[in-house]
Amino acid sequence: MSNENLNPIVEGNYDESSIQVLEGLEAVRKRPGMYIGSTGERGLHHLVYEIVDNAIDEALAGFCDKITVEMLDDGVIRVTDNGRGIPVGINPQKGIPTVTVVFTILHAGGKFGGNGYKVSGGLHGVGASVVNALSSWLEVEVKDGEKVYKERYEKGNVAEALNVIGTTSEKGTTVTFKPDPSIFTDTTRYDYDILLKRLREQAFLNAGIRIVLKDLRSDADIPDRTDDFKYEGGIKSYVEYILEGMKKDKINKDVIYFSDTDGDSTAEIALVWSTSYDTRVMSFANTLYTVDGGTHEQGFRQSLANVVNKYAFDFKKLKEGNARLKGDDILEGVVAVVSVKLADAQFESQTKAKLGNTSIGKLVRDLVNKKLYQYLEENPDDAKIIIDKAIAASNAREAAQKARDLQRSKSGIGGKTRMPEKLKDCISDDPTKTEIFIVEGDSAGGSAVEGRNSTYQAILPLWGKMLNVEKARVDKVYGNDKLTPVVVALGTGIAENFDISKLRYDKIVIMADADVDGSHIRTLLLTFFFRYMPQLIETGHIYLAQPPLYRVAKGKRYFDAFTEEERDKFIEELGGNVDIQRYKGLGEMNPDQLWETTLDPEHRTMLKVTMADAELADQTFTMLMGDEVEPRRRFIEENAVFATDLDI
Repeated sequence: MSNENLNPIVEGNYDESSIQVLEGLEAVRKRPGMYIGSTGERGLHHLVYEIVDNAIDEALAGFCDKITVEMLDDGVIRVTDNGRGIPVGINPQKGIPTVTVVFTILHAGGKFGGNGYKVSGGLHGVGASVVNALSSWLEVEVKDGEKVYKERYEKGNVAEALNVIGTTSEKGTTVTFKPDPSIFTDTTRYDYDILLKRLREQAFLNAGIRIVLKDLRSDADIPDRTDDFKYEGGIKSYVEYILEGMKKDKINKDVIYFSDTDGDSTAEIALVWSTSYDTRVMSFANTLYTVDGGTHEQGFRQSLANVVNKYAFDFKKLKEGNARLKGDDILEGVVAVVSVKLADAQFESQTKAKLGNTSIGKLVRDLVNKKLYQYLEENPDDAKIIIDKAIAASNAREAAQKARDLQRSKSGIGGKTRMPEKLKDCISDDPTKTEIFIVEGDSAGGSAVEGRNSTYQAILPLWGKMLNVEKARVDKVYGNDKLTPVVVALGTGIAENFDISKLRYDKIVIMADADVDGSHIRTLLLTFFFRYMPQLIETGHIYLAQPPLYRVAKGKRYFDAFTEEERDKFIEELGGNVDIQRYKGLGEMNPDQLWETTLDPEHRTMLKVTMADAELADQTFTMLMGDEVEPRRRFIEENAVFATDLDI
């Protein structure tokens, strides 16, 4: 193979003229992804977070107790706080107003030492200038208790110099900006619910601070929508909120809360054990969500396991000779928020996904070791319930391991894998080009097998009622005769054994009838994928087939209609007096019809399953498929008006 295209020759000299120097904020506009992650929807919303984080820093410093975010027309955002106001005096280093320095020079602000902020989040001094650089225009108004100052920027540069526009007795800062559509080419329209989630989170993490979100857009989905947050309970209220969203009950009587301070560092923890089989630990550093955890979360998890084990042995809940309970068993059902604030937060990346400070890990460990043990001593009834749940989880884990081993031996994993008997595999073994259709019933499966393109399309028929994994512990999932064929066919394993590199198909298509039973099967399978193979959804491998509901025919002409509106349109187009076939199920279609309408990539319609908001998806699956009847009944009553294609 020739290498001539791998290292193309660049003509011209490599000298001093080859080095480009980007002045001011040009670097941000040239490579925005380096500063905000992307120029898509996520990066767009990140602009708001950066300005809000600056206001939160004022709150952490004790000078701000109200932040208002307003969504205006044309993608404009206005953020107002009642903090001290950004300084407007001449900066001694730059010789220009300090507020101008903050918005036009990278790495300038009160976060690099001095008396500005002891703790802070955001992009460490680049947030305001980055937002300015990526905006068509930005205006800042500062109230210092005497005067109102205003400065305007366009694409990062000063357009109207700082000047006094009024007098006031108030203090605070208002930042109004319009994201630059030449940077954010996908969209400059903000999603209210995305901002809502982030701002609610900030209110929980900063007890007593009031945060208001207003939608003042003329084309808002809900006119003049306003949400007003203030949680005196702080992260204790956050745990209650998460628990409510999970539709689970707590098993110890109250949410446990404790905190401690060491110098400029503080740690606070709120936790509860619930009836859930899942674990929900959310950790934050300086109010930023550390999605990958770090020393603070690791310290919490380790100490929690040590304390519960120590108490169990000290008080003879576990006897000498018993094995220690594993951390995952103790964590089953735990809902916890770990929030730390520290002067010099060391994150492992610009995205602040993981905290690296070792000292904060020690502070958290010491806090849990002391306060949680004390709690268990003072609440022996709760301690017994917690330990009994952990023991039950341990027993279930061991049963699940035995079931996994049995499944592996049945499927031949470790040698050549034996595929499920009902799987009609495709000829190609290229996992980037193949697709598998998980089909409801043997009848539809037979038609699909005959109608498919066997080169790259595999068919796996399922039959009978499937396990609702939302109500089952993991040991019941392994070895289930309805789910095992799916797991073996896909090849990835599940839960902690999941390995996406072993996925055998690029597209996994759920193909069920367009009726109530079909919808139930789709929901059961999606629940399974969401709980035990969520990476398949996250990476865009799960699809829903969309078979037609009607065939409208007249003579040799026919159309397949996916909705009643399409059906009526085709009836009119064919001039009436038509034959209408209502497809009651996939099994009613002959192989040619199934290929034309549902299998053929050139003509089919499929829905890709995405996970834009994992927390909302988690709550929805719990509500629809869990044990609690009342939330599900309420959801059905509220949404019945939107139901279509009812099979009654």
